[in-house]
Amino acid sequence: MNEETFNMSIRKFLKTVGVRSQTEIERAVAKAIADGKLKGNEAFPARIQLTIDKVGLSLTLDGEIKLE
Repeated sequence: MNEETFNMSIRKFLKTVGVRSQTEIERAVAKAIADGKLKGNEAFPARIQLTIDKVGLSLTLDGEIKLE
């Protein structure tokens, strides 16, 4: 295994996940506010699941998103 290739590959994947996730969350929150489902001052729980079947990894991370 080439450690440098491995680490760069992980970083690239995580950057893509981070950017894409942020964009999707922003869109979903903006729509929920526009639809009247959110007021814009809430905080709500968030969860993300990371799965890599080939190595038997299943990780759930919980957090909170605050709008104000």
